[in-house]
Order: sequence, then structure tokens, then C-alpha cells
Amino acid sequence: MRGVCPSRAGQARGVDVRGIVREALLDALALVLPVACAGCGADGRELCDACRGRLREAVPARTAVGGIPVFAGAPYGGRVQRAVLALKDGRTGLAAPLADLLVAALASASAHGAVPPGAELCAVPSTRAALRRRGYDPVRLVLARAGLRHARLLRPARAHRVQKGLARAERIANLRGVHRARGPLDGRVVVLVDDVVTTGATLADAARAIREAGGVPVAAVALAATPRRSATPARKPGDNPVAPGYGGPKGAKETTA
Repeated sequence: MRGVCPSRAGQARGVDVRGIVREALLDALALVLPVACAGCGADGRELCDACRGRLREAVPARTAVGGIPVFAGAPYGGRVQRAVLALKDGRTGLAAPLADLLVAALASASAHGAVPPGAELCAVPSTRAALRRRGYDPVRLVLARAGLRHARLLRPARAHRVQKGLARAERIANLRGVHRARGPLDGRVVVLVDDVVTTGATLADAARAIREAGGVPVAAVALAATPRRSATPARKPGDNPVAPGYGGPKGAKETTA
């Protein structure tokens, strides 16, 4: 699959020398620059071993937005929520452990047949204002830490109001038309990537922009998703428009509440 193969998948089996070195460096850094765990507040690491373990044990969630299935690495809440918010607030070291959630979401999507051969990953871009404020795009940073190639197919088309405090219908209206494709997509098959799915308004508009440029959005993956009731049912197994009959139900929990 073009653009969807993690580079770390090709690492030789055996001792993870890079991981051992990374852990040793993190321990040394914690002595010089003490930090608190983003998940539980314990001293010593960006994310402590216990919280990292919770992330790895999270059950992938599944919902639907804008006519496409969405697979998230974990429900949004608790330690996951705190870690994601900390990443967006400048703690870029959290991109590496959060990459595990993205890899889990993509694995779940693949197991459900939602990622056909030739599909490309496309990050939903940060707004221009957020990019200026942070100096980085959290989603693209996590993709890089996960070793996942992605195509820059979308760009922000206009500014929008802050979403906080808006009702669901207001959020959807607020985000309508905020994305635009960078050019014609001519049938390119796309899997969208976002950090958190709440109302789904961001992904729905990104999918619209892909379609209007001639692309085919088949699924979306995210670090986490807020459980909610959706009027749009997730596609049934084998209902993929690009590869009919491809896939079946495996390993993801429906988020219906």
C-alpha cells in the first residue's frame, strides 16, 4: 500500500537496541530536566511506564463520519486525553508514545478491510493560526514518529471560530469549507488522519474536500475518539467502494454511546 507502510515494520526481530538507547537517554534527561508524566503527573518521564502501558492496552474504537468509517486508537478521555492535550500544548516528546495509538488505529482499519491496496495517508492539516502558535503540526509529528509516510493533499482554506462552547450543529457549520485540496486528485484513494474525533465535523469537511478534488476518501484514523451516537452507520464488512467485498469485522469496538 503506497504511503501506509510503517518503516519500523521492517526492523529485524530481536533486541530493540534503538529502544534501549532511547530509554536510557530519557532516564538521563529526567535527572537533568525533571518532567511530570502527562498521563498521571508522576515525576520522571513525559509518559511513565504505567501510562504508556495503558495506551498500548487501549481497545481501538470505531465510528463513522461523513460516510466513511473512522478508527481510533483509544476512546478519548483520562490519560489519553491528557497526553493528547499535552502534545498539542508543546510537549512534543509525547508524539512517540502516542504514535502507538495511531499504529493501532491503522491496524484496526486494515483488519476491517478499510485500507485497500494503493491507499494513501493524508493528515488533516492544522489551521494556519495553530501552526504559527505551536510551530509544528501534531498529527504530522505523530505520523513521523510512527514511521508512516503521508501525502500533503489538503490545506486550510479559511479561518474559523474557536470550536469550544459550540453545539454540535454549530461546530459542523463552523467547519464547513475550511479545507481545500492542493490540486486535482483524480481517483487517488485516501485515508484521512486526525488527532481527535469529537463531533466529526473536521473529518467530514476534509472528506468533502477530497471528493470535490476527485479523490476517494475510504476511511479515517485518529489517535482517539469521543464516544458518541452517530446517525451515520459504519459501513458493513465488504461495503468498501474501492474494493467491494474486501474486509470483515475484526478487533474494533463500536463507539455508539
